Amino acid sequence: MDGKPQSPATADVEALERDLLARLDAAADEAAIEALRVEALGKQGSVSALMKSLGGMSPAERQVMGPRLNGLKDKLGEAIVAKKASLAEAALEARLAAERVDVTLPPQRVRIGAIHPISAVMEEVSAIFGQMGFALEEGPDIETDFHNFTALNFPPRHPARDMHDTFFLQADEKGERKVLRTHTSPVQVRTMLKQKPPIRMVCMGRTFRCDSDATHTPMFHQIEGLVIDETTTMADLKGVLMAFIKAYFEVDSVEVRFRPHHFPFTEPSAEMDVRCDRSVPGQLKIGEGDDWLEILGCGMVHPNVLRHCGLDPERYQGYAFGMGIDRLAMLKYGAPDLRDFFGSDVRWLQHYGFSPYLLPGLAAGLSGGIG
Repeated sequence: MDGKPQSPATADVEALERDLLARLDAAADEAAIEALRVEALGKQGSVSALMKSLGGMSPAERQVMGPRLNGLKDKLGEAIVAKKASLAEAALEARLAAERVDVTLPPQRVRIGAIHPISAVMEEVSAIFGQMGFALEEGPDIETDFHNFTALNFPPRHPARDMHDTFFLQADEKGERKVLRTHTSPVQVRTMLKQKPPIRMVCMGRTFRCDSDATHTPMFHQIEGLVIDETTTMADLKGVLMAFIKAYFEVDSVEVRFRPHHFPFTEPSAEMDVRCDRSVPGQLKIGEGDDWLEILGCGMVHPNVLRHCGLDPERYQGYAFGMGIDRLAMLKYGAPDLRDFFGSDVRWLQHYGFSPYLLPGLAAGLSGGIG
């Protein structure tokens, strides 16, 4: 300063500058900055009003105030730009800090849920039989006596019709009592009633029987297959089942044996065993060893079943097979107690469950999604 006293107008400009810069420094966001800019530099702003007043001043006053006001206008504009940049930089720093990731740490496995082994096995057997040309059929859990027993050649006093083995519902207005299906075979009956041969199908789902121990539960799951045409033989049945066992247990070779058995709906009937190794406690190896393991029941469809379904047994023949899905899961994945499958223990599911992001396939491997 040159020591000369300031004019009142100059003092007012300096006071206005201090006030505007102080308010700008205290502005917390871009909206407050914009409001201050309009108030000072807008058409009706305080600095703009002073600029308009230059026309009414003397030449000497304009010589002093003109540069002073232009300097204030430029200084305030630069300060506003700098303040906006400062706020934007602070906002970016805060966002980067909030999104910071330490890339030196190993990735953590976040698991929301898992596929139940029963569901996984259903997907696996569907993939196998689908590759062999079997269609997937479905049927109701609650069945009539005809579909569950009569059409499948169960005689009137067969033990399966006893209340100790079957869940019966209350009789309807006609006196007929429906049942919770004891097997998935009624789906085969329904398929034969609605579809003419050739038939090549599998069905799977829940079944119900009055039984409960380490290897039996009142509700369990089955898969059954049916082929009906004019030329099918037991040799075809054996080939399909051996191919299934090799694909499901993912082994290159398998040795099986068929033992005579009795099922009301097949004749001849057999149970199929597969060679296995149980020499190591808690382990089961399919396709090697000196032990045998029963896997499933099968046989040629009984002529009476064909007649009940409106098919001529003199022209058509075929085979059927069935196995427990829960038992297949126990054998392949080493679960010791069937009841744990329905125990609702999250820890059990985390151990035996499958990744929901991987689906079984014959090319990539059926068990690729486990764990």
